[in-house]
Amino acid sequence: MFARQFRVRSNTAIKGSDRRKLKADISAAFPSLTADELTELVPNKEELNVVKIYAHKGDALTLYVLHKNPLFFELEKRLYPTVYVLWRYPALLPTFRTWPPVLQKLVGGADLMLPGVVVPSSGLPEVKRGDCCSVTLVNNRAPVAVGSAAVSSGEMRSLGMKGRGVCVLHAYMDNLWAFGDKSAPPSLPDAEGEGLEVNGEEYEADDIEEEEVEKCEEEEQEEQEEQERTPGAKVTNQARSDVLWRCDHGVTSRPLISTEIMDALLLRCFLHALKSKVKKSELPLLTSTFLRNHMFSCCPSGTQLDIKKSSYKKLSKFLQAMQKQHNLVRVRELTKGVESIVEVDWKNRELRYFKVPEETDDEASPAPDRGDGAEPPYRPPEITALYSVSSRLEKGTILQPEEVRHIVTEYVKNNELVDENNKKALGRMQECYQVVYPGHAPIRKKGHMEPIDISVASRGSNKKVTLIKNLEVYGLDPAAVGTALQRRVQASSVLQPIPGSKDKVLVQIQGNQIHQVGNLLIDHYQIPRKYIQGLDKAPKGGKKK
Repeated sequence: MFARQFRVRSNTAIKGSDRRKLKADISAAFPSLTADELTELVPNKEELNVVKIYAHKGDALTLYVLHKNPLFFELEKRLYPTVYVLWRYPALLPTFRTWPPVLQKLVGGADLMLPGVVVPSSGLPEVKRGDCCSVTLVNNRAPVAVGSAAVSSGEMRSLGMKGRGVCVLHAYMDNLWAFGDKSAPPSLPDAEGEGLEVNGEEYEADDIEEEEVEKCEEEEQEEQEEQERTPGAKVTNQARSDVLWRCDHGVTSRPLISTEIMDALLLRCFLHALKSKVKKSELPLLTSTFLRNHMFSCCPSGTQLDIKKSSYKKLSKFLQAMQKQHNLVRVRELTKGVESIVEVDWKNRELRYFKVPEETDDEASPAPDRGDGAEPPYRPPEITALYSVSSRLEKGTILQPEEVRHIVTEYVKNNELVDENNKKALGRMQECYQVVYPGHAPIRKKGHMEPIDISVASRGSNKKVTLIKNLEVYGLDPAAVGTALQRRVQASSVLQPIPGSKDKVLVQIQGNQIHQVGNLLIDHYQIPRKYIQGLDKAPKGGKKK
């Protein structure tokens, strides 16, 4: 949390009533402290400052500073001691030991993985999930990091000491430590750390450290890969640990509930969109635009992203979780009632380790025909404008405009019939058109080629729907187009018969989706713009006054 510089919002001296409340809160959170120790931490007369800050992810925290050293920080109404307090009271919290090289990983923002934990002869400390705990190094009892237990002690043992052990919030040498006097941890000898043995044989300290650090790094990578391979993993730490335990023990019989599947799909599309779609130049980015234009397009084929079926129910709650729990983005309300993504942590470990799937959208790259009976990709028909001879010559003969121009020009030249007031010959001929569908013989018809008609209609009070007609004329399957649009805009679509027509249906989709329909027809299906009618009815961009 403090791996990067934070921003100070205010720095004020604490009031008398707030001082008493702070002392009561510390006593409730850490009951092992005596009255004298509480008075030493929160003296009655010495100046104690309350510093309100914003972490680089946007989290709002409160620091309690005495003699220029931060003693406690408050996150989500919970107090955590800093290393400055723990150096004075090293037994204040349950402690997990690790090897010195792991400290550098913790300072960089990594959590403590269970393979890096050195288990003492007395066993692991008894903690519950979410309990505040500290991290020490072998041969020194002075804590170097503070965090919360990712799982309980019982789960750690049942997991075989694999997975995440402590979610680290603050560590020695991070920016919160640098906010104080930058003193070094005291040397507090650890009797159990001397003469450690592994598997009954004495090892060199450096050899043990290197092996454990390698195990820790491998475990982090394995956990990340496991989360990517498990499509139903829930976003919460509890569900992730449960999924990891079931994968490690080969338990796959219990199906995941629908909310877990949707939560995992949301996270996958969110990470995919951040890594491959969003650019720094686009920030700040409206959250609604991010969902519509980026997350939906990252949804894997055969699935549909529906936030209402997730445990979050709303996009705003999901983004708040991504901000507070994962520290991936920072969301702010730049205008009243409108939220925007103002910052993305591109160096976030979870984002860096996420692997973008090779293909997640059928619209982006249609699958080739493999000859296995699958439906071939759509190819637009070739449309050619023609003219029919109405009199003289051979009535009914079909000519292209170039042929008509050549015949008329040669006739006028040969008979010296140049007349400035002569009307165009094409105006006296009947218009026709020729359509060539892939794999079929050319079809010629009189009249104009019917354009694809896009319109907006009202349904009920202030509800709009978009109607698309004449898709069959261009060889398009209305059901396939409706499904593609439904995935693009995440709105319901239905097929309805067109009154007065037996074989044609129209596609109806909720909202004014003319812009999205136009993009689908022009960019994906390659329908020429001149054969699409109604694109001018798309909603205009710009800010509302």
